[in-house]
Amino acid sequence: MNGNYPANPVLLVDDEPGYLRVLQALLQDGKIDHTVCCTDSRQVLELIGKKTFSLVVLDLIMPHISGYALLSHLVENHPEIPVIIVTGLDQVEAAVSCIKAGALDYFVKTDDPERLISRIKQALAASELRHELDNLKSNLLEPALHSPQAFRQIITRNQRMQNIFSYIEATGSSSEPVLISGESGVGKELAARAVHAVSRPEQPWVAINVAGLDDAVFSDTLFGHVRGSFTGAEAERAGVIEKAGRGTLFFDEIGDLSLPSQIKLLRLIQEGEYFPLGSDRPKYCQARFVFSTNTDLNQKIAAKGFRKDLYYRLQTHQIIIPPLRDRIDDLPLLIAHFAHEAADKLGKKIPPLPETLAAACAGYSFPGNIRELRGMVYDAVSRHQFGPLTLHPIQGAISEETNLQQQKTEVQSAPDDETRIHFPDELPTLKEGTEQLIAEALKRSRGNLTMAAHRLGITRQALGQRLKRKNG
Repeated sequence: MNGNYPANPVLLVDDEPGYLRVLQALLQDGKIDHTVCCTDSRQVLELIGKKTFSLVVLDLIMPHISGYALLSHLVENHPEIPVIIVTGLDQVEAAVSCIKAGALDYFVKTDDPERLISRIKQALAASELRHELDNLKSNLLEPALHSPQAFRQIITRNQRMQNIFSYIEATGSSSEPVLISGESGVGKELAARAVHAVSRPEQPWVAINVAGLDDAVFSDTLFGHVRGSFTGAEAERAGVIEKAGRGTLFFDEIGDLSLPSQIKLLRLIQEGEYFPLGSDRPKYCQARFVFSTNTDLNQKIAAKGFRKDLYYRLQTHQIIIPPLRDRIDDLPLLIAHFAHEAADKLGKKIPPLPETLAAACAGYSFPGNIRELRGMVYDAVSRHQFGPLTLHPIQGAISEETNLQQQKTEVQSAPDDETRIHFPDELPTLKEGTEQLIAEALKRSRGNLTMAAHRLGITRQALGQRLKRKNG
């Protein structure tokens, strides 16, 4: 059966086809629908040699090759694959022997099937966690991305962003929810699309913005409804869960979801099943959940505006996108990208981009982040007529922000504190003062020579020559 969970199938081995069908149905009811059945024990080793399996459920008494022999081979040659024995042999000695030989657990076919399914789920969860840890270790040792095309829409060379890409790849095989947080305009949806491109690229992508949705609209949007379920429901309508199928379901602005809707979402994540409005037949959710928020959910929890139990379920995997002011090394790339994009859409020639442009922007905090920068670049390109591109909107914003900061400083400063520079009793020499000024400019520019030179009012080449003379 070709299903969705787990990513690598569960191998069911038993010489009784009838029992395999029953076990497969039980697993499917438990939302474990990616299984491979084998009734001939001679084929097991060949199957494992060709395909990666998450788990093996193995009978003991079979013709040709016994379950004991297969267990010994698997433990010795494939220790990464857990093995659970499910057999009709109800003997304590057999159970003890199998556990000593390396089996994860031992069940008799007449045992409670819910215990078996629960144990298989635990084993799969543990195996998935080990796989994620192995991926994280691998990405730390080998930081090169395996799927760089999944991140092509995110323009960056920032190391923190590269670390986020590696984390997304490392957790790509997980079916657990992902919570993406960050300020407005940092590109949370692009990160969510990257999660989808890494984990389920061939499956549907469905997005829903939950901000402003009341509970009734949210329920109908999420679960859908059957005909006649309420006044005006003249036809059956599928919800976004059904539309997402085995793909990714993205909830934007999850921090704004109402408390009644939070309860329904928590139940959906925990149980994996839902009822369309007006229906008494359950349907099963197989999509992966990705959430984003620009609010501090811990603060909302403290203010009784967000459920703590839901928060813990959302943030199994958590990604925090840094604001643009912490990614100033991306400014040259972003400005060039948006200038080319704007010129192409507006049907204009690409204007020359002066080297000092990014340095001039570095003094601004960009409260609207990348979205704000994009709007400013588009505006500048649309107004541009000749000569190098200038970003007057940014320069105006910088001036306004600087004035506000100065006013704040004046209010906070003592009345006799009329200068921002404080000298010691013994004045530094002109050379020492110059070196201190350069060091401060480099510190404020995080080591970026172009931006430091702009702050000092000199060219990058002049600053480079001064540093060379100082160091040599």
